[in-house]
Amino acid sequence: MGAITAELLKLKRSLAWPVVVLLPIVLVLAGAATQLARGTQPENGWDTVWLQSVGFYGLFPLAIGIAILGSLVWRVEHRGSNWNALMSSPIPTLRLVVAKTAVVAGLTALMQVVLVLAVIAIGKLAFGLPGMLPGKYHGIGLLLILATVPVAALQSALSLFLRSFAAPVAVALVASGISTAALLALGNAALASPYGLATRTTLLSTGSFADSGTVTAGDVTAIVVASLVLSVLIVAVTTAVLNRRDTRI
Repeated sequence: MGAITAELLKLKRSLAWPVVVLLPIVLVLAGAATQLARGTQPENGWDTVWLQSVGFYGLFPLAIGIAILGSLVWRVEHRGSNWNALMSSPIPTLRLVVAKTAVVAGLTALMQVVLVLAVIAIGKLAFGLPGMLPGKYHGIGLLLILATVPVAALQSALSLFLRSFAAPVAVALVASGISTAALLALGNAALASPYGLATRTTLLSTGSFADSGTVTAGDVTAIVVASLVLSVLIVAVTTAVLNRRDTRI
C-alpha cells in the first residue's frame, strides 16, 4: 500500500485528472451532437444514447485515454536521474509494477464512472428521456472497469520501457484499430488482445460488430476470465523483464 500511496501523491497536480474527466464527457457530447443540432430525439431512447456515446468511445478513444494516463503516471520517473533512483531503490520490482498498474487502472476506472454519469446527464438534461439509464448499462460500466485493467497494465509497461510520451499512445491507437478489425473477423477470439477485450465490453448489448444485442452469461464469463488472465500475465511478464535490466538492483 505504501508504494501505491506514494504514486497517488504524485498525481496531486497531474494532467491525468483533466483526461479522466474531460475525455468521456467530450465523447458523450460528440455522440449526441448531431441529434442535439437537429433537435431530434434518440430513436430508441437510452439504448441509442448509449450506443452513440459508448460504442464509439470503445473503438479507439478509450485505449488512447488509457495510454495518455500511463504516460503521465510514468512521466516523473523518466525525468533527470529519477529513473536510476527508482531502479536502485529497495522497492521490490513486483510491488513497483503493481503499484503503477493499480494507479493507471484506478484512473481508468474513474474515467468509466464519469462516462456513465455523462450518459445519464445527456439523456436526462439534453433529451429529457423518461426513467433512468437501464440497469444493464450500469453493469456493463462495472464490467468495463475490470476489462480495462489489462490495457492499463500493458500501457503502464510500455510507458515504463519507452521514455517517449507519444510512443505508447501511438501503440494504443494502432493496436486498438487492429483489435477492432479482429473483432469483426474473429469475434470473441479477439478477447486475447487487451484492446479487443476493452472494445468488446463497450459494445455489449449494442448489436454492433461481434455483439448479438443481448448480454449473455457466456460473454460476461469470457470477459471476466480474459481480464484476470491477461492482467496477471502482463504484470508477470513486465516484472520479469524489468528484473533483467542492468539498472535494477
